[in-house]
Amino acid sequence: MLSPIKPNDEAQRLKKLQDTGVLDTEDEERFDRITRLAKRLFDVPIALVSLIDDDRQWFKSCFGLNVRQTPRDISFCGHAILGDQPFVVKDASLDPRFADNPLVAGEPHIRFYAGYPLSLGDGSNMGTLCVIDDKPRRFSDEDLRFLKDLALLAESELSSAQTAYTDDLTGISNRRGFMQLASRAVQHCQRMNSPYSLAFIDLNDFKIINDTYGHSEGDIALRHMANLLRANMRESDVFARFGGDEFVVFLSGAGREAAEQALDRFAGVVERFNQINRHTYPISFSYGVATSSMSTPRSLDDLLDEADTKMYQQKNAKV
Repeated sequence: MLSPIKPNDEAQRLKKLQDTGVLDTEDEERFDRITRLAKRLFDVPIALVSLIDDDRQWFKSCFGLNVRQTPRDISFCGHAILGDQPFVVKDASLDPRFADNPLVAGEPHIRFYAGYPLSLGDGSNMGTLCVIDDKPRRFSDEDLRFLKDLALLAESELSSAQTAYTDDLTGISNRRGFMQLASRAVQHCQRMNSPYSLAFIDLNDFKIINDTYGHSEGDIALRHMANLLRANMRESDVFARFGGDEFVVFLSGAGREAAEQALDRFAGVVERFNQINRHTYPISFSYGVATSSMSTPRSLDDLLDEADTKMYQQKNAKV
C-alpha cells in the first residue's frame, strides 16, 4: 500500500482548513444536498465531502458510510489533494497503490474512486468531493465535468464565498441553489432517458399566520415546512425555499403519477405533524406538478412556469 505524501504547503494548508471552522461541525444541508445529488447522478453507494486533516480524513458530508472519519494514511482523498485534476481509480484491487489497502481488502471494499480536489482559491486543497463504488467502473469525460461542477459548488460552500446558495432562515437551498442543482439533475435525467417532475408548493393562509401571530411565528412555520421536506423527500430530490412562502421540489425519475403520489404522501405527513404538535394554527399547502417525459424533454423554466400556474389553480379552487 502506498500512503499519501503531504503537500509542500502542509502547515499553511492545515491552518486555512482550521480557519474555515468547518471541521467537527454538525451536518449541514448546504453540503448534504451536493453529496446527495452526486450519489444519485453517478449511481454510486458512497458520496463524500472529505476534508484532509493532519492525521485523518473527516467527512463533512457522508452518504453510504457509517463512520465519520478514517486515517489519512489509508485515504484515497489524501492522494487526490496532491494535484489540481480529478483523481480516478477504476479498479483499486488491480492498482498496486491500493490493492492491499484496508478500505479495499475490507469494508467498504472500494473498487472505484473518483475525487475532485476542493480548493479555497489559492491552490491549497482542503479535501475532495468524491464518489465511491464497490465495483470497478469507467468514468467518462462527461462524468468528470459533472463531478467538477458539483465540486465547484462544494468549494463555494467551504470557502463561504457564495453562501447565497442557502436560505438563511430554513437552512435548505434557496432559488439560486435550486437552479444550480436542479439544472444538473435535469441534464442527468435527459442523459438517462428518465422522466422527471417538478412540484411548486405554496403555504396556505401564510399571510393570516403573519398578521394574527406575528412574523416570528410565520418564520417558525417556514422552518417547520423546510424540516418536513428535509425529513421526507428522497435523497435524490432537490428542494428549496423559492421565496416568501413558496417551496419547490425536483423529483428525478418520477413521472406524473409518481410525483402526484409523492405530494399526496407529503400532505399526509404534514397532516400528521399538525395532529401531533397541535399548534395554534395548522400548516397546509397547495401545489402544482409539471412533468417531462422521455419523448418530450422540457426545460427547468418550463416546468417551473407550468407547476406555478397549476399551484395557483389549486389554491384558487380551495377559496
